Amino acid sequence: MSIDFRAGLTETVARAISEDVGAGDITAGLIDAAQTSSATVITREDMVVCGQWWVDEVFAQIDAGVKPDWHVSDGDRVPADTVLFSVEGHSRSLLTAERCALNFLQTLSATATATHRMAGLISHTQTRLLDTRKTLPGLRLAQKYAVRTGGGENHRIGLFDAFLIKENHIAACGSIAAAIQRARSLVPDARLEVEVENLEQLGQALDAGPDWIMLDNFSIEDTVTAVRTARERNNPVRLEASGGIENDEDLIRIATTGVDFISIGALTKHCRAIDLSMRLTTRS
Repeated sequence: MSIDFRAGLTETVARAISEDVGAGDITAGLIDAAQTSSATVITREDMVVCGQWWVDEVFAQIDAGVKPDWHVSDGDRVPADTVLFSVEGHSRSLLTAERCALNFLQTLSATATATHRMAGLISHTQTRLLDTRKTLPGLRLAQKYAVRTGGGENHRIGLFDAFLIKENHIAACGSIAAAIQRARSLVPDARLEVEVENLEQLGQALDAGPDWIMLDNFSIEDTVTAVRTARERNNPVRLEASGGIENDEDLIRIATTGVDFISIGALTKHCRAIDLSMRLTTRS
C-alpha cells in the first residue's frame, strides 16, 4: 500500500500551532526580540525516533530561519539521554515552537516505540502487526506513519480505501453473503474484509469469498481451528485476529496460531508519550 504520509502535514501543524500560540506567545514576549539561543532536545528514556517531518514543519512555520539539526533519523532506536536534535535562532522562536514540536515528537515516537516492542515479540512467527482506525483525531496519517516506522503495517487508512464488513453491516444487509455480494458490485477493486464472531460465521464467510476475514475475539482454540479450516479448503483468504489481547503472552500465543495478521488498537490509542526535554542556552 503506497501512502503519502505527508499529505495534510502543513495544515495539521498549522492547527496545532494555532491552538497553542493563538494571537501570540505572551510569555516569549518577555524576551528581547534580538536575543538568540541554541538548544538541544534529549530523550529521557529509550525510544524509537519518529516525527522529524512534523518537528521541522513546526519550526518552519514559527520561524523560517530556524532549522533543526538532527543527530538521529526516524526509525532509529536510541537510549535515554541521547541528543535527538539541536537548533539555534531567535530565543522567542525556539521557546514558542518548543511545546508544539515536542508534542508531535513525543506522541509519534511513543507509537513507533510501542509498535517496535510488540512487533519484536512476534518476530519469530509469520504474523504481522497491524494498526487500526483508533487513532488520535487529526493525527491519522501521522500515527499510521509511526506504526510503519516502528515495524508494523497499516490496515485501511479510513472508510474509503477498503471494506470492513462488521456485525451491523451484516445485519443491515441480511447475511454475510449478501453483504459481500453487494460490496463486490459497488467497488470491485477494493480489498474486502468481513468480521466473524464464531466458527459458523467463518464457514459462511469462506463460502462467500472475501479477501480477508477478521476473527473477532476468538479463543486460541477457535483461532487454531479457523486457520486449519481455511488452509484445508486451500482458501487464499488472509486471516486477521483482533481482540482478546490483554498482555504480551496473549499476543505471542495468537501469533503462533498461524494467522496472517494481528490488529491492535492500543498501538495508537493507548500510547504513552516519550519523556523529552529541551535545554536552552542563551547566546546573546
